[in-house]
Amino acid sequence: MLTPPEVFKSLADETRARATLLIAHQGELCVCELMCALDDSQPKISRHLAQLRSSGLLLDRRQGQWVYYRLNPDLPDWVHEMLRLTLQGNAEWLQTNASRLQNMDGRPVRDAACC
Repeated sequence: MLTPPEVFKSLADETRARATLLIAHQGELCVCELMCALDDSQPKISRHLAQLRSSGLLLDRRQGQWVYYRLNPDLPDWVHEMLRLTLQGNAEWLQTNASRLQNMDGRPVRDAACC
């Protein structure tokens, strides 16, 4: 079970916080979408996603060449609520990232909805 220190430590890095909030808002995102939204390199984004996955905050699924990340549905309710409130109160902080994502050319098409 995740403890508050583990969750907050995982989200203490700005890249991990932004990625997690974007994923929470979108349902799931792949590495290339996060690279575009966060304007960062694939190795850096992948490293942060691996940390979030190993902490238990995110799960991944492979679809062809893409790996999609989503919030772990088994997270405690307080984590889901904290992310929801953080998203609700910080739309302006994520606006540039959300705009980049919305305007991304060649976004991958999902064959199936998130599990």
